[in-house]
Amino acid sequence: MAERMQYDVPPTRTEPTAKESLDTLLESLHEHGFLRLANDVVKANSEIGKILVDGLNRPGSQNAIQNLSLLMMALGTIPPERFNHMIMALRAGLLALKPASEQTQQQTAAPGLKGVISLLKDEALWQSLRPLFAGMEAFSQELQREEEPPVTRYSGKQTHE
Repeated sequence: MAERMQYDVPPTRTEPTAKESLDTLLESLHEHGFLRLANDVVKANSEIGKILVDGLNRPGSQNAIQNLSLLMMALGTIPPERFNHMIMALRAGLLALKPASEQTQQQTAAPGLKGVISLLKDEALWQSLRPLFAGMEAFSQELQREEEPPVTRYSGKQTHE
């Protein structure tokens, strides 16, 4: 008598294969004109490359690229939760500017000496200005430091200029 065969039925595929996904992507790129653009860029690569190199070879372009790089490095040192907190505080401050400006324009008389004295005694005002003063102090201290190349500041390595 014959032995019984062991055969497991393979499961039906629910997702496309890599080849099918690639075909779909290629068709979508063709339908939306991206393949034509890519072909044109490849055909004209020497002209486009020359334009890009000429544009990037200018001192202003090089400065802009270096400045963007420095901005990204500086932003990378700020924890996201603190940056979010600062952005929301900046947003709130900017939104408060217009109503305060409109309120000031409606007042025709200057606050006078009594108004200035009452502002000097306003504890809530001074407490709200403390973060601004601390920020200005840190900004001023950083401005007082001697300028150094960014490579030295971020890596500690000296440059040979």
